[in-house]
Amino acid sequence: MTKNTLIERLFSVGAHFGYAARYRHPSTTSFLFGAKGSVELFDLEKTASLLDQALAFVKSLAAEKKVILFVSGKAESRDTLRRVAERIGQPYASGRWIGGTLTNWNEIKKRLARLEEHIAMRDGGQLAKFTKRERLLIDREITDLEAMFGGLRGMSKLPDALVIVDPRAEKGAAEEARQLNIPVVAFLNSDCDASSIQYPIPGNDASAAAVTLVLDEIAKAYQDATPAA
Repeated sequence: MTKNTLIERLFSVGAHFGYAARYRHPSTTSFLFGAKGSVELFDLEKTASLLDQALAFVKSLAAEKKVILFVSGKAESRDTLRRVAERIGQPYASGRWIGGTLTNWNEIKKRLARLEEHIAMRDGGQLAKFTKRERLLIDREITDLEAMFGGLRGMSKLPDALVIVDPRAEKGAAEEARQLNIPVVAFLNSDCDASSIQYPIPGNDASAAAVTLVLDEIAKAYQDATPAA
């Protein structure tokens, strides 16, 4: 895809719309070029260039079969985030971020192991030996653990990078990644702090269509660069 084509696609999904100036984080000033009424506008040439840089990074991860954790609980993005992560076989957190998911990874691993153990027992018919009440409690625990950690199933170690939609809303995930020096690719609006994001992609993260475009491009980049089995 040429840069002009990418810019046209970004424009068509409204990726150029930011927020009003009063919400602007100073770190996003260089990504903006003007305003329409009270709404500031992103310079889509810069957005396209930064997206290309982020895609090159994603391709480098894919080439070495590195793990990317996709993160967003926003209504505009969570379904797309789950879809693209599953498409490329990567973990995701599409609900409320559980504090300590990265910084307390050893404890999270225990919760995931318990989830796998219960699911294996259920699917293998081993719950028949328990009382009805015990089976009910185990089923409830499976439901709760899947709701909190289901997207992390199969993640055996800390991720090599994060992809975040709206690091302001997902500040917990962004901060844990910063503490552990895990690089972050983030699609972010003008109210976000871009200063600690290694690969910022400035744009309208409140637009479902813009989020879908960016996440699909990231997933395609990962797919294209993944070595054949």
